[in-house]
Amino acid sequence: MSPEVARYPYETAITAYGNGGFRFAEMSHRGSIICVPNGVYAWTATSAEALGEKDIDFILSRLDPPITVLLGTGEKQLWPSAEVYSAFAKAGVGLEPMSTGAAARTYNILIAEKRTIAAALIAVP
Repeated sequence: MSPEVARYPYETAITAYGNGGFRFAEMSHRGSIICVPNGVYAWTATSAEALGEKDIDFILSRLDPPITVLLGTGEKQLWPSAEVYSAFAKAGVGLEPMSTGAAARTYNILIAEKRTIAAALIAVP
């Protein structure tokens, strides 16, 4: 599926993660995802260390600031480069890196509380 089209066009909870993908809305997806208020999108990112301008643009183009993005960095919490932080700050978007599992759980809690939040989740094995 094209990453330009929402894999699921509504905000929804993540019901499972692992084995290289995610489950949400009674569907499964292999690979990384972006969860925003208007849907869930496929994302080509495979590691937090390799995040680049293309990834940043892909995330930011789907957001309506001000908003915070929970960045699921894989099995362990990793900190993105200063350039990544700077790009989000310039766009008025907060960035909170954490492990993918922690990001998925936090995302679920915040959407259940009806808070406006986004998550960029790198798939874990």
